Amino acid sequence: MSSGQQLRDRPPGSRSRSKRPDVQSKPGWVTPKRVAIIGVTIAVLAGGTAYVVRTAMDNAKAPRNVLTLQDIANSDPYAPNPENDALKAHAVQALKQAKLKELTDNRKADLDPVKIVPKAPGGGGFSPANFPPGSTPDPGSNKALGKQMADARGWSSEWGCLEKLWDRESHWNQRAMNRYSGAYGIPQSLPGSKMASAGSDWQTNPATQIKWGLGYIAGRYKSPCGAWAHSQSTGWY
Repeated sequence: MSSGQQLRDRPPGSRSRSKRPDVQSKPGWVTPKRVAIIGVTIAVLAGGTAYVVRTAMDNAKAPRNVLTLQDIANSDPYAPNPENDALKAHAVQALKQAKLKELTDNRKADLDPVKIVPKAPGGGGFSPANFPPGSTPDPGSNKALGKQMADARGWSSEWGCLEKLWDRESHWNQRAMNRYSGAYGIPQSLPGSKMASAGSDWQTNPATQIKWGLGYIAGRYKSPCGAWAHSQSTGWY
């Protein structure tokens, strides 16, 4: 059979077995469908990029979540906080373990949980602060001020409880920090920034710390002797 006859007899639609590529029969790469897909992809990418940029700009303009004095004043700085109370209890246990280790090792160790820090801690929107140049803590004067402020609250008869409580907590030193819990100041506020509700100078001013501490005692324990009784029972207040 001649080649011309073979071509005429091949069924319609069948492909040629010739090894020569039929360039004319291949469809073009750019088709309406592909053009539509590319268009949708570009639109999605452009929209997503615009959203990311717009969100970043909005976030840059948004105010930072930093507590202000007004925020602190509007909150309850004396309310019980289970997490902070657990930290106080943990600090008591850590001190007990340190004392036990001292007995076991048969050597003397510094078991005072109070340490005097060289710089006031920050927190609650406050940066750590340097103490006034040349100033030194005066626990005796702080104690006299504390008695005066307690008397003004009508707690003259409970001065003994307050004196012993803060002797134990901070030695009446406004730069005192508990080495186990991080509580700070004469009343050992945890965190120290809670005392900002009594004044923005809470990091360095003993009067501000005492003011907050008396408010804390009144709010949680009603009186200094109530706080002292709790401290005697649990090791913290």
